[in-house]
Amino acid sequence: MNAQSDQGPPAGMSRREWRDRGRSDAAADAETTPPSTTPSTPSPADAPVPLADLLGSTSSTEPSSRLTILTVCTGNICRSPLAEVLLRAELEPLGVRVHSAGTHALVGHGMPEPALDLAVQEGADPEVAAAHQARYLVEPLLADADLILTMAREHRSHVVKMMPNRLRRTFTVREFARLASTLTDEEARAAAEAAGDSPRERFAAVLRAVNDQRGITPSSGDEDDVIDPYRRSRETYARSAAELTPALVEVERIVRDALT
Repeated sequence: MNAQSDQGPPAGMSRREWRDRGRSDAAADAETTPPSTTPSTPSPADAPVPLADLLGSTSSTEPSSRLTILTVCTGNICRSPLAEVLLRAELEPLGVRVHSAGTHALVGHGMPEPALDLAVQEGADPEVAAAHQARYLVEPLLADADLILTMAREHRSHVVKMMPNRLRRTFTVREFARLASTLTDEEARAAAEAAGDSPRERFAAVLRAVNDQRGITPSSGDEDDVIDPYRRSRETYARSAAELTPALVEVERIVRDALT
């Protein structure tokens, strides 16, 4: 923009003419200045995240037949990632994908040191456990999961409110273990064999058999939850893991019966 001199109009020009000339110059500058061509950056809410990115996949073309388990807690830094990395250690060799999320995730945070120590102690890959970063539970993750294992009843309720059609795929992890324990290996394998060769179909058939146990085995209330150790003592972390790991053994058994 042209700037008027602070010294006043030149000789032979009135002050009014001097002001009018300044306005004309400014308008001419505005007309000749090209508009900005810098594109606006979309906000995260405007840019949909590919499912492959949500799942932490290395490929956007995951096989549709791959069985998927999702574990869920509150912050996604203690209980659900511990369940995730322990299940991954046992089930990934079978082609099962396991991942986790939080209903009120501390996004981007890793597992606290006590949880990491317990994960490695129980057989998780140290690099996998150390690489964990918390993320929010979103509907695409639920839609993709064949089995949703929550750490407490409050998380199970949260999942079902988000996607009511996931009711029969959603259990607290200890609830699942309690129901599954009434099925023998032979019964689980027979259900899987009747469903054919697809891993997801075989597991769905076994899951129906687990669901059929609802009401047969009495609910044990608080015993279906895994205690939250966040910001508590190492002893509480150990207690939480002691509640979780036996249930994971039962999950692994049922998945193996379905797939092998």
